[in-house]
Amino acid sequence: MPAQHNRHRTQAERREQTRTALLDATIDCLVEVGYARTSVQEVCARAGVSKGAVQHHFSAKAELMAAAVEHLTEKLKEQRLAAMADLPAGAARVPAAIDLLWEAYSGTLSTAVTELWVAARTDPELRAAIRPVDRALGRSVLENIAAVTENIPRERVETLFWLTVNLTRGLALDAELGGDPTRRKQLLEEWKRIAVELYTGD
Repeated sequence: MPAQHNRHRTQAERREQTRTALLDATIDCLVEVGYARTSVQEVCARAGVSKGAVQHHFSAKAELMAAAVEHLTEKLKEQRLAAMADLPAGAARVPAAIDLLWEAYSGTLSTAVTELWVAARTDPELRAAIRPVDRALGRSVLENIAAVTENIPRERVETLFWLTVNLTRGLALDAELGGDPTRRKQLLEEWKRIAVELYTGD
């Protein structure tokens, strides 16, 4: 009986390993070749699995794309949680939290998500798949931020959070388009200054 249990557990681990390989390969494709050239065949080749393996885990390409973004975001969130626990106290916490959000919403995640949202504008199936993922993950990050933010109203925390998310997404897109890095840094620093004033109520 124990041997059977171990065999089932190994099968589950193999399924999870295959799923992770597919999701990592999907993100790599989105970043390197863009959504239009990210085919299921290309994802399978990079992941080293058969096309049937994708169909076993995901019923449609749109579902695979949404799951890949969620997978990447969860990995980034895990990396940031430890850093959030070490945020300084008081007003100094605000610029430090903004730096964390900038790191989370720029780079690989920004590139992958931008590819998907542009494609989703004219692809209802993709839009329907990634919208709930995007909203759920946004709420999850907000709850993490709220948990380490003390002495200010929830409404103000939410305002600061969503302003920061939308600013950092815009700055990340600017980076993708080859915008001036000095200007991005100046804008981020200016937002930190404003955010501290909003945080303290000055």
